[in-house]
Amino acid sequence: MITSTSSSQVKHVVNLQKKAKLRKEEKQFVVEGVKMVSEAPADRLVKVYVSETFKADNEEFLERMNYDSIGKDVLEIVTDNVFMRMADTQTPQGIMAVVKMKNNSLSDMLAGNPLLILVENLQDPGNLGTILRMGEGAGVTGVIMSPNTVDIYNPKTIRSTMGRTHTWVKITVHRQHFL
Repeated sequence: MITSTSSSQVKHVVNLQKKAKLRKEEKQFVVEGVKMVSEAPADRLVKVYVSETFKADNEEFLERMNYDSIGKDVLEIVTDNVFMRMADTQTPQGIMAVVKMKNNSLSDMLAGNPLLILVENLQDPGNLGTILRMGEGAGVTGVIMSPNTVDIYNPKTIRSTMGRTHTWVKITVHRQHFL
C-alpha cells in the first residue's frame, strides 16, 4: 500500500495528469472513475490505483474486473489522502488507471471508407471531448488534429467524453499540419 504523497508512483501519476509533454513521451495517460477504468482495454492498462475506502466498499467489483488475470501487478492500493492528491477531480470516486495510448497511423486511418473529423487549433479540452463523443455517435472513424489543438489525452478532454472511453479507443487520432 502506498502511504506517502512523495512516492515516485504518486508523483508520476500527478505529472501525467498535468503535463501533456510527459504523456506524449511515455505514451500513457490517466483515466478516473469506475466507468472509465472498467472500459479501458485490459491489454493497455499499466496500473490501476484504488483508495482504501474504494477497496473496502467495492471488493466484488474488483474481483469481477479480475486485474490479477492480466499477468502483472496492476492493482495498487493507496491511502485515501494519497488518492486525493493523485486525483484531478474535486470528488474522486476512488479508482483511476494509467493507460497506454493507442498506436495510430494515418495510413490505417485512411484505409477502407473513413469518416473523419478535422480539428484545427481547438483550445478547449471540454469542447474536444464533446466533439469526440458526438463523432462516435455519427460513426466517425478518425480525427485529424492540427498541432495547436489541445491534447486529446488532457484529463478534461477524457472526462468530457462523459465516460464513453470507448470513444478514444475506437477513433484513430493523428496530428497533421493543415494546408
